[in-house]
Amino acid sequence: MEDNAHLLPYARRSDFHVGRATELSGGKRKLYRFLEILPGLASWTTLIGIVLLSIYRPFLAAYFIIAFSIFWVLKTAFLSYHLRHNWRRLRHHMSLDWQDLVSRFEHEHLYHLVIFPFYKEPREVIEATLESLVRVSYDKKKLIVVLATEERAGGEAAQIATEMKERFGEEFGHFEITSHPANVPGEMAGKGSNVSYAIEKVREKLIEPNKIPYEHIIVSNFDIDTVLYPDYFNCLVWHFMTAERPLKSSFQPVPLFNNNLWQAGSLSRVVAMSSTFWEMVQQERPERMATFSSHSVSFQALYEVNYWQRNMVSEDSRIYWNLMMANDGEYDVIPLSYPVSMDANVGGNLFETVKNIYKQHRRWTYGVENFSYIAYHFTRNKNIRLGKRIKILLQQAEGYWSLVTNPIMLFVLGWAPIFLGGRVFHETVLSYNLPIVVRNLLILAMFGLVISSIISLSLAPKRPAHRSRFAYVVMAIQWLLVPFTMIIFSALPGLDAQTRLMFGRYMGFWVTPKKR
Repeated sequence: MEDNAHLLPYARRSDFHVGRATELSGGKRKLYRFLEILPGLASWTTLIGIVLLSIYRPFLAAYFIIAFSIFWVLKTAFLSYHLRHNWRRLRHHMSLDWQDLVSRFEHEHLYHLVIFPFYKEPREVIEATLESLVRVSYDKKKLIVVLATEERAGGEAAQIATEMKERFGEEFGHFEITSHPANVPGEMAGKGSNVSYAIEKVREKLIEPNKIPYEHIIVSNFDIDTVLYPDYFNCLVWHFMTAERPLKSSFQPVPLFNNNLWQAGSLSRVVAMSSTFWEMVQQERPERMATFSSHSVSFQALYEVNYWQRNMVSEDSRIYWNLMMANDGEYDVIPLSYPVSMDANVGGNLFETVKNIYKQHRRWTYGVENFSYIAYHFTRNKNIRLGKRIKILLQQAEGYWSLVTNPIMLFVLGWAPIFLGGRVFHETVLSYNLPIVVRNLLILAMFGLVISSIISLSLAPKRPAHRSRFAYVVMAIQWLLVPFTMIIFSALPGLDAQTRLMFGRYMGFWVTPKKR
């Protein structure tokens, strides 16, 4: 089979759904393992290199830090520009009458398969999600709703699912409950294995018996806390109908982590809105996008690659890379610039909140496992243009490297030459001016937080009656926490994830607890 692998459709090759080096053998395994090591090696080399440079070449280190601080100011301005632009686009899209716009197309043949993977989340979370689905401005008889439960969640979760079907089942064309079996060989317990099991069950039970063409079904894979805005499906259909190649495109909304924003603490709010802002920036750079969390895609495209990977932590982004490889690079992510609301990460107390946020972001940043997958398949799929392969690989490498190194270099190691540079360096004018220059550049970069504060207030839900207007002041000044959150909840979990991958200590899927 391997000798004739070049004759097979790429999605049918034996290593297409490889999750880690241990699933390969021989030279393939060595190559994949080397690629798993690279991101962590690059990050640690950079951080240790700056410390050594500060000790043995403090003048060179100081000039590098000043140059990097200038670069950071320019990067902040660049990202702020894209954030403002997407904010305006988002507000414009939310003001449009998408129902009127989509009525210009013949779209009655389209069905929406909406999957909600469910583990042990509270009843009120699921109720809020399904209630939002009932309120959408769309023909709900065209919705096939699936509550994808886990067998390992036990009887209480199964009972909640049954109650939800009894309460909401008549609202939609179909309402199905699936139960993903526990301990399936070759699978990781997590979202990817659950939704892939669910979608195949629906195909066997509903799609095939009713002879619904696969290309007429749009699948929306939503986290269980995803609350929909009324025009989501109209907006989705309009973009689907106007896409250059709708069957070779994924559709990405903006995740607003604001369901429980008024109940969350300042730390949770800053981290949640920062995640939203990053996705908004990415919407303005679709050539760099991959799918994230809740997203939509054609059933036809998913079926061709055997759905989401069942052995992955970051299945939500990996499905994009699966589809891009299977289609020889000819696959797109189309930004909707239209929101879905999700939960900010909170715990029962401050310590639990910090722990949960750290674990969630470590899981997200474990998306670095995609780098080895991309690089490995770029060496094998020569049908993708060489220039495109190089560009994507460099973008991904820079993204994972900067995620870990930039905050630490800026806010921690930026002062290393002063503490480690020795007596000769301390007696120079450069030693005196370095903290002043870096401080002034950081203050200049912090002006971007003013924009973040304004946008975050505009995206916040309506203030509850029991909260005073002073809460808006707190929500504005909370952005001063950003330097802290960038290190604790971005750089450190990212470095943790890369280090685990580098040493082959592979992570499993951690389910973020939901608390309202």
